[in-house]
Amino acid sequence: MSPRRDGPGRDGGQLPLALRCPPDQRFEAFVPASEAVLPPLRALAAAAGGDWCYLSGAAGTGKTHLALATCATAEVHGRRAAYLPLASAAGRLHEALQSLHDYDLIALDGLDAVAGHRDDELALFDFHNRAHDADKAVLYAARALPADLPLTLPDLRSRLSQCVRIVLAPLDDAGRREVLRVRAQRRGLMFDDAAIDWLLKRVDRDLVSLTALLDRLDRASLAAQRRLTVPFLRQVLGGRE
Repeated sequence: MSPRRDGPGRDGGQLPLALRCPPDQRFEAFVPASEAVLPPLRALAAAAGGDWCYLSGAAGTGKTHLALATCATAEVHGRRAAYLPLASAAGRLHEALQSLHDYDLIALDGLDAVAGHRDDELALFDFHNRAHDADKAVLYAARALPADLPLTLPDLRSRLSQCVRIVLAPLDDAGRREVLRVRAQRRGLMFDDAAIDWLLKRVDRDLVSLTALLDRLDRASLAAQRRLTVPFLRQVLGGRE
């Protein structure tokens, strides 16, 4: 299915899902473990005829962030972009993909959800070929590389393997610290180094959990008109030690 739309856009239509995402879901807010991650995605977003990309990595490494950032950047370049989480379309993928033919860039997130389901794989194989012939730009995302997905169609595996593969590694502590610093800064939050260190020792460290926690701290800081210091974190998070 194509993104839901919520209000007037620049052409009298409406804004796609990627542009309704929080500002965290942008290339500028992504902290890559490797400098090789962003250039192929920026190129895919900017122009037709570029190499298609395949993102892989464990949960919480930033696949959805980058898929949405690619869509948002494509829109900035005047291209229509669609984002589809495949788990929401499993079992009826043919219908969902048919609705995307008018878009210039399509991001399909979560191939794991349809791998092993022959009808969905056939729909994806047909979509891949039609999108290629129409000179669309496509971004795939999954936890595993094509060779490791439980696909039933060898031809689909072959097509996916032709994409530029980008493997996302989990961030180390320095990377997680930078994520918190960058995302706090984008919200206008003051987050000192001691508070970041205290937090990273006491909470889940995957990006999804850290972002959700930062949202919570943002609301608490705004309500209390307080900086994010260690005493304030203890107060908000129940005195974790």
